[in-house]
Amino acid sequence: MIFTDQLNNTIELNAFPKRIISLVPSQSELLWNLGLREELVGITKFCIHPKELHESVTLVGGTKTLNIAKIRSLKPDVIIGNKEENDQAQIEALQKEFKVWMSDIFTLTDSLSMIEGIGELVGKKEEAEKLTSQISSSFKDLKQTHQTVLYFIWNKPYMLAGRATFIGHLLEKIGLKNCISDINSRYPTLSLDDIINLNPELIFLSSEPYPFKETHVKELQKRLPNTRILIVDGELFSWYGSRLTHSVTYFNKLIKSL
Repeated sequence: MIFTDQLNNTIELNAFPKRIISLVPSQSELLWNLGLREELVGITKFCIHPKELHESVTLVGGTKTLNIAKIRSLKPDVIIGNKEENDQAQIEALQKEFKVWMSDIFTLTDSLSMIEGIGELVGKKEEAEKLTSQISSSFKDLKQTHQTVLYFIWNKPYMLAGRATFIGHLLEKIGLKNCISDINSRYPTLSLDDIINLNPELIFLSSEPYPFKETHVKELQKRLPNTRILIVDGELFSWYGSRLTHSVTYFNKLIKSL
């Protein structure tokens, strides 16, 4: 069986994999939800959902700081990673020894393609198609709001989600205009003065990767008194696997509160 990943790499398997290592939290959760409880033998320390997955599967380091020796000891049939979330040099090293399937996600369409591609790879085609159908159907009910926004992913320096990002794509689907969509950087770093000059109607402070708290809301609110500043669930804006089944319900509640 020959499979092509989202970077147009091909891998050949003689049978569906019985030993899988996942290097991305959202894709680990996806594999678990597709029913691969026994086949998942390795995940990263950031693969925290569901709790049972994190507590029962061997950890192989961080998404960008993989323990290659630990991965090697697990003897995987296939490794599943992502271009943005994993370190290129480490992935290239793994490709010399193992079958590696890579995703590359910018849009909802990319995520649905990834889910179905992984479903085919691991022998869960029907389950994956059912999941993508459920996600696609839910997004038909997505409400919209037309305001300007900045989406923070890191604090001091302030790093934001910009153009050509999955987060930015979902903001657009909600109808929001990203104030930094014209900046030629996917995750630009801005000064507080830059942010004040952009004068967004909304600021979303993501719960991850940086865990923004109410103290950060108050800190920014002093300098941006006319901006609505909210902490949002970063997983529902950035996890592009099975967690997308919950995103629209969350987005619609968020929109209603604005």
